[in-house]
Amino acid sequence: MASYTANDMRVGWAISHNGKRYTVTSITKVKPGKGGAFVQADLRDIDTGNKGGDRWRAEDKVEKLMVEDVDCQFLYSDGTNSYFMNLSDYEQFTMVDDSLGEQMKFLKPEMTVKTNFVEGLPISITLPKTVIATIEETEPALRGQTISGSGGKPAILDNGVRVQVPVFVEQGERIVVNTETLEYVERAK
Repeated sequence: MASYTANDMRVGWAISHNGKRYTVTSITKVKPGKGGAFVQADLRDIDTGNKGGDRWRAEDKVEKLMVEDVDCQFLYSDGTNSYFMNLSDYEQFTMVDDSLGEQMKFLKPEMTVKTNFVEGLPISITLPKTVIATIEETEPALRGQTISGSGGKPAILDNGVRVQVPVFVEQGERIVVNTETLEYVERAK
């Protein structure tokens, strides 16, 4: 096991906490105006599948489990389970959709992802850093509205994820989205 600060923790990590093994399904980093920064994480017990959460101060130590990362291809989801194929030996395996969390929304057939195995058991996936998505719904830019005068506008992607986009981006456009931060990167080429 390797030790990291809670502030370094990422979605998809497998950690040892209070004598149990968990995967991190979501993270919120908070820096209040008063007091120290902290990290709030939603966790899923690897052995039982139970969900929970915990909070750490940013400087607290977190034990990351040794994980084997394997390139796999997402095949399909039947609404309950997602099916993957290991690209090195072509073995297929399933993962419960609930265990994938928000990442499930970005999966597309034939997408290559890193699957994280702990002791031969697939526990989580790591998406590519960026994906291309189409803007399903957003407000049109107002006349005279400039990029510097606005922090952007809300948009809903074709997978249902909400992101902030610059005012010049229109409905129907394809954009590149950072899968870790859910932020707009650029227009897709």
